[in-house]
Amino acid sequence: MSWFSDISVAPPVEVFALGKAYTDDTFKQKVNLGVGAYRTAEGKPWVLPVVRAAEKALANDETLNKEYLPILGLDSFTTAATRMLLGEDSPAVLQNRSFGVQCLSGTGALRVGAEFLARVLDKKIFYYSNPTWGNHKLVFKNAGFEEGREYRYWNNETRDIDFAGLLEDLRNAPEHSVIILHSCAHNPTGCDPSLDQWAQIAEVIKERRLFPFFDCAYQGFASGDLVKDAAAVRYFAEQGFEFFCSQSFAKNFGLYNERVGNLTVVMNNSELIIPAKSQLTLIVRGMYSNPPSHGARIVAYVLGNPDLYALWQEHIKIMSSRIIDMRKQLREALELLGTPGDWSHLTKQIGMFSYTGLNEIQSEHMVKKHHIYMLRSGRISMCGITPQNVEYVAKAIYETVTSQPNKL
Repeated sequence: MSWFSDISVAPPVEVFALGKAYTDDTFKQKVNLGVGAYRTAEGKPWVLPVVRAAEKALANDETLNKEYLPILGLDSFTTAATRMLLGEDSPAVLQNRSFGVQCLSGTGALRVGAEFLARVLDKKIFYYSNPTWGNHKLVFKNAGFEEGREYRYWNNETRDIDFAGLLEDLRNAPEHSVIILHSCAHNPTGCDPSLDQWAQIAEVIKERRLFPFFDCAYQGFASGDLVKDAAAVRYFAEQGFEFFCSQSFAKNFGLYNERVGNLTVVMNNSELIIPAKSQLTLIVRGMYSNPPSHGARIVAYVLGNPDLYALWQEHIKIMSSRIIDMRKQLREALELLGTPGDWSHLTKQIGMFSYTGLNEIQSEHMVKKHHIYMLRSGRISMCGITPQNVEYVAKAIYETVTSQPNKL
């Protein structure tokens, strides 16, 4: 008998299983619309030139060594990341009411923050949008939260935000619940609240005494503008909210496998920062002890060098502009074919992902018949669309919605 005899096989993680199926497929026109990573117009990964420059400079810096970082991470990185998010003139920055904790990308920042809220502040209920990023529920449950609840977000009829439903669900949330909010480029829908809608969300959160936890995975990557993509987070800071925000540098720096993240903490009383840091230190110590240095040093080096910082902002404009252009080209191709339905949502949405409106049957048909790999939910990564395959993708969608005429 083995200690492991009763282990059942866990369901596969859909996006990674989809990637493997794409890799194994020998069909010449196959398209991967599941991958959550930037691709060039040629469909290739892109290592940003500023990252290459930073790595060369760091490799030649004889003062650097391989000693452990502090438990809460590289100070130059966390300081730069926090200020990039909040802005140099943020009251939270100027009044020393904010700080950062280096974590293992955005996922790690979510996990560290969630464990602090569950174990130190005794939070029990968290809310996530319906739909949301597939890992939110697992991360918060594993961190110690007792219950996860949904708030309405996507309206499949209008293919936009169900804003009335969103507000109603937040108004009915128990006090002290934690609310996960996508700061920009909502994953998977690509639909973001307007600034006026963010103000209404903030008002409800204040009235109901809820705790906002922003997930910021796409600052700069969504619109090409760091300030615009951080507008919601900065508004909450200006309104005097206390909140957490997980930052990822996977997309905007292309550092997917370096796992570079920051948990920004905004508080109303700077005297409470020391005890908060002490508890976060114990959480990190018991989880992974301390973070890796390489990716954090890259980001800190670029953000601390005015010339590279300016060049990096050009890089994120290149990436965001290509995605915006492919949204336009896909919509135009679908409309030119006379594809049933309204496809204007493709250009209204923003960021890496688009909720196409295709249902599960149609999405599986895209995979099986056309070798276009996408999630069953109908979510596609716009990065996987290129000038070379956009016409093929559009024709496949046309064939799918006409041959599988389930209601979009």
